[in-house]
This record gives sequence, structure tokens and C-alpha cells, in this order.
Amino acid sequence: MTQQMGTLAGKVAVITGSTQGLGLAIARAFAEAGAAVVVSNHLPEDVSRAVDLLCRQGAQAAGHVCDVRVRAQAFALADAALAAFGRLDIWVNNAGVTATQGPTVAVAPDSFTRVVETNILGTYHGSLAALRHMSPRRAGKLINIVGQGEGKPNPYGNAYGASKAWIRHFTMALAEEERAAGLGVFTLNPGLLDTELTRQMHVVVGYESRARAFDTVARLLAVPAEESARMALWLAGPATDGRTGIQLRAPVAGRLLRGLTRELARLALRRPAPHRVRYVSLPSDREQGTGDRGQGTEGACTTSEGVEVGR
Repeated sequence: MTQQMGTLAGKVAVITGSTQGLGLAIARAFAEAGAAVVVSNHLPEDVSRAVDLLCRQGAQAAGHVCDVRVRAQAFALADAALAAFGRLDIWVNNAGVTATQGPTVAVAPDSFTRVVETNILGTYHGSLAALRHMSPRRAGKLINIVGQGEGKPNPYGNAYGASKAWIRHFTMALAEEERAAGLGVFTLNPGLLDTELTRQMHVVVGYESRARAFDTVARLLAVPAEESARMALWLAGPATDGRTGIQLRAPVAGRLLRGLTRELARLALRRPAPHRVRYVSLPSDREQGTGDRGQGTEGACTTSEGVEVGR
């Protein structure tokens, strides 16, 4: 699964939630492999910054501000890619948010709803936007990002885990439905990444000690987003031509072995454990809640109109 220059030459890829973290790493990997990329997020300034970064690195890049929770805006994102580059070959539904950690009954309803709207509806809307262009052409690849909870229950992170299980089943059903059209429809579980999204965790008050164990898990398992971006590149590339329904998962055992080696070295040198994660305590909803988000610019190195969140 090594990165190769030119493997995506002539292709156009849309990546949602791609102004930071995994999404931006995927955009960079695709661009380095020769693809023109369209990045998106809900903040115009973040989209502009990502496009500028990619263009400075020699990429063909455009940006579009889009709220994946809104079907019309996801469709407009696809239209923006066609307007900028004339085709659409690869779509990665990466936009997503994490959930407040704590018992389901104690998580604010608005927090739970935000996860459902962004992770589930966002993936649904993005998939529809991609397939309405790919299916008639009988060509294209759709990659949906899953994560913790895709294969088994995720207690104290129920909204996130359930959303990832939904995405997995939804994607595998799509793979079967689109098989005759010759489309590649895949899931990617990138594993635990060291990104802005994982450096802050919202926790229901009273459950902080349970959540703080995540610091140790992150030290052992978290890797730079670029590692998993290479997995996305493999799915998007020629190695998967003519295939569908692949469920690609990060190599947890290998990452754990590296993490244990680092941790043993730290202990041998008597260095203090770094704190990767900032914890924010929120009141139990047996009381409260929160929640909420379009516009843009165009061209080969541009931003256009249209809201979303990235991993």
C-alpha cells in the first residue's frame, strides 16, 4: 500500500471535512498522486486556508463551503467540482464529529442530534451527491469513513459508535446496489489518529476519570493522519479497480507494538507521560444541550459557495 506518484493522474476527488486532520491529509495524498482535489468545510476561512496550502504545494485544488447536513449543499459541492474540473471520479465522506462521552441518558439531546445529522445524514447526502454523477457514467469510487463502534457497541460514546455502525451497513448495502454499475464503494476505518479532533474531548461531568484513560490509549495507538491517508489513496487507486465492498481497517496490532515500544522507552528514560487530550466537562443532561451552521469562491485554486466538520 505504498504511495505512488501519478496513480491518480487525471482524476478529480472531493473530500468532505478536509481543511484539517485526516481530510486534509487525504487531500494532500491524492494531490501528490496527481489528482485535482476539491476540499470543503463549514468555515470559509478554513476552506481558503486549505486551498492556499494545497496550491502552494503544487496541487490543483478548489474549495467549496458546504454543510453536509443539508442535501442541497452536498449536491452543490458535487456541482462545484464539475464546474472547476469537469469531472468527478472519487468522493470521500470524511466529515464527522465526535460525541460527548458519558451515559446516553446524560448526553445533551442537541449533542446527540449533531452527531446523527453530521455523521449519518452527512454521509447519506454526500453519497447521493457522488452517485448521481458516478452511476450514469458507470465509473467512480466512493469511500466512507467509519471508526470506533462500527463493529461492536461503543458504551459511553453511543452516538458516535452507532453512527459509524450505520455508515458501515449503509455503505455495504450501497456497494451491492451499485455493483452492476461498476462502481467501487468502500469503507475505511483509519484507527485512532493524532488530530485536532482527538485532542479535545467533551465529557459528562462525573465521568472524567473514565474518559481520562483515553490519554493512555492515545499514547499507545494514535498515529499521524498521513498514515491513514495512504490507506485512502490505496482504495482510490488502480489496485481496487473492478472491486467493491472492501472494508479497509487500520493495522491496530502494528500500531500498538510501536506504541508499546515508545512507552517502554519513555519509562526507561523516566520521562513524564505527555497529556495529549484536553477534557471539557459538560453538565449532565438530565438538564441541557447545544448545537449548530454557508458560502464561498471558484477555479483551479479557489473556494466556492455553500457547512461541515472535519476529523
